[in-house]
Amino acid sequence: MDESLPTPVTQAGRDGLGALLGRPGGAVVAFDFDGTLAPIVADPAQARAHPDAAPALAALAPKVASVAVITGRPPDVAVRLGGFDRTPGLDHLVVLGHYGAERWDAATGEITAPPPHPGVADARAELPGLLDRVGAWQGTWIEEKGRALAVHTRRSTDPQAAFEALREPLTDLATRHGLIVEPGRLVLELRPPGMDKGVALTDHIRALGAEAVLYAGDDLGDLPAYSAVDKLRSDGVPGLLVCSAGSEEVPELKDRADLVVDGPRGVVRLMRALAAQLG
Repeated sequence: MDESLPTPVTQAGRDGLGALLGRPGGAVVAFDFDGTLAPIVADPAQARAHPDAAPALAALAPKVASVAVITGRPPDVAVRLGGFDRTPGLDHLVVLGHYGAERWDAATGEITAPPPHPGVADARAELPGLLDRVGAWQGTWIEEKGRALAVHTRRSTDPQAAFEALREPLTDLATRHGLIVEPGRLVLELRPPGMDKGVALTDHIRALGAEAVLYAGDDLGDLPAYSAVDKLRSDGVPGLLVCSAGSEEVPELKDRADLVVDGPRGVVRLMRALAAQLG
């Protein structure tokens, strides 16, 4: 596999990459899970990390301050689907699940988390009836995420039409229970406010006093992490924004990225190239 490092298209990205390579011991390298480390599939329960993702993370992890996976999934689910607990060399990995509300540390295998938001249980009880009233059951299904709920339209006859039809009623439901709706690729997620990948990434970087950051994502839910990196740059922390572009690209992310790679396969290549460059 080619281990040459690609060149970011922006000066900010080149500065971020240079800082990471120059001060790896002070760098945080963070990744989304679905679409970035794992290919997108119709049924999220069937998702699995790219077979080379965990070994590539293990090759990179000892050479930087921290490797983090930031995901909307529960952390134990991401760990299982990623094989992170079965891969030697990942002692410094953290998985920030539920957008940072829960944290799994590879060093201890433990999950730490605050109490769940009560609005999630209330919305869960009402959601089936809402979908029935809207007439959205055909091909639409609910993913239970513990601290959040997601409604997928990917299997519908007209997935985009179903997605648009559900935006307003789901937003109303979420608002009544103190939640927000986060859109993704043919999915609408109901979750508590203050939970996003930008907050999770910023808190992790501040806690470590990191001097450089790389963040890779693929979907609308990664935009807050992109904004967090932009803010960190303005505060003097160089950063590199990577877009994992698959068959269903998100233009909003791709247009803001310093570097675009070919889906999870491209993310693995990038990790391997970084590990090789760091020696």
